[in-house]
Amino acid sequence: MESAQILLVEDNEGDILLMEEALETSKISYTVTVVRNGKDAIDYVLRQGKYANATLPDIILLDVNLPIKNGHEVLQAIKTNDLVKHIPVIVLTTSSSEKDIRLSYKHHANCFVTKPIDVDEFLRAIQSIEHFWFNVVTLSKK
Repeated sequence: MESAQILLVEDNEGDILLMEEALETSKISYTVTVVRNGKDAIDYVLRQGKYANATLPDIILLDVNLPIKNGHEVLQAIKTNDLVKHIPVIVLTTSSSEKDIRLSYKHHANCFVTKPIDVDEFLRAIQSIEHFWFNVVTLSKK
């Protein structure tokens, strides 16, 4: 893969910075685009409004607790759209609620990861996600 496109849907500035720090050690080339609310996430992936010329991401890292539209609404919008439902969506959230886990899988999340509280564990979790999705899995070509 020449350059991975990652869409990070996250409203917490600290988590955004940690995510970027974790990905800095990556052996792959990537571009991370950050959107901070659910509406912008949907618009970005569906290439609507100000995101009409957006590059489709290879993977989406999606928080559940987002302003305007929550992560479940974003997930549902993506996974019910034939043009983009192939994009893997990794739910990455502080929630460990059984309800959030169940809803995420109901709406076809590719996996659900509860963000570790410890910074080193958080960094390792992101590196594990990156390793799995870009080194182990074969992603669909656009």
